[in-house]
Amino acid sequence: MITGASMPQNTPQPALAAQHPDGVAERILVVEDDKAIRALVTTTLEGNGMPCLWTATGRDAIAEASRANPDIILLDLGLPDMDGVDVIRTVRQWSMLPIIVLSARTEDDDKVAALDAGADDYLTKPFSVDELLARLRAALRRIRYERGHTGNSKSVFENGVLNINFAAGCVSVAGQEVRLAPMEYKLLCLLANNVGKVLTHKTILQAVWGNALPQSLPSLRVFMATLRKKLEAASPQCDCIRTHVGIGYRMSRMEG
Repeated sequence: MITGASMPQNTPQPALAAQHPDGVAERILVVEDDKAIRALVTTTLEGNGMPCLWTATGRDAIAEASRANPDIILLDLGLPDMDGVDVIRTVRQWSMLPIIVLSARTEDDDKVAALDAGADDYLTKPFSVDELLARLRAALRRIRYERGHTGNSKSVFENGVLNINFAAGCVSVAGQEVRLAPMEYKLLCLLANNVGKVLTHKTILQAVWGNALPQSLPSLRVFMATLRKKLEAASPQCDCIRTHVGIGYRMSRMEG
């Protein structure tokens, strides 16, 4: 079992990615602030032919997930700068890469919160090395199967003059930064992740507000109107949000 008492004290450096027979690198991002646990996990992975890189904070994890595009994230929830559940939610705005939680939190509520946020698996500390490796192998098998069908996840969305950097939480139109309210940003990301698809009022309310109550519909219309106004103020060419009266909204493809 992995326990704090048996951890080596050295801190390994991020490893270069190995190449699999299909020519695609598979790397694991380890997000753990405890040096001893991080050292043991990274050493174990690399010793079993699983190249990895690591970070010790949530913000660095989000940045590294965007920069390096790892294949799997091993994530501790108790990070020094932000909760791991928030890291999961942020990464899920642009990527569906497998996220396996490694946490000392054993309560069912904590597990449910992480899984509902988008985690794929949850291991409680202490855990056995064999179980960790088995779950990683299962995730890698799924990645290899899906690769070529879904393509690589992207942390930057581009549609004509519109650019969304999901990792940084920034929006620009024709190179000009557009400042959005949190709710406006959530709506824009939802439309971007479903570009070309009509999203019903119910779908949007459930995804952004967490409910589909009719009384929330006027608020949705107000936020959508202000979002459209801000985008088109930055550039008249950014008129990509379409209203389907009585149904919902859609983001259309724009020419670059």
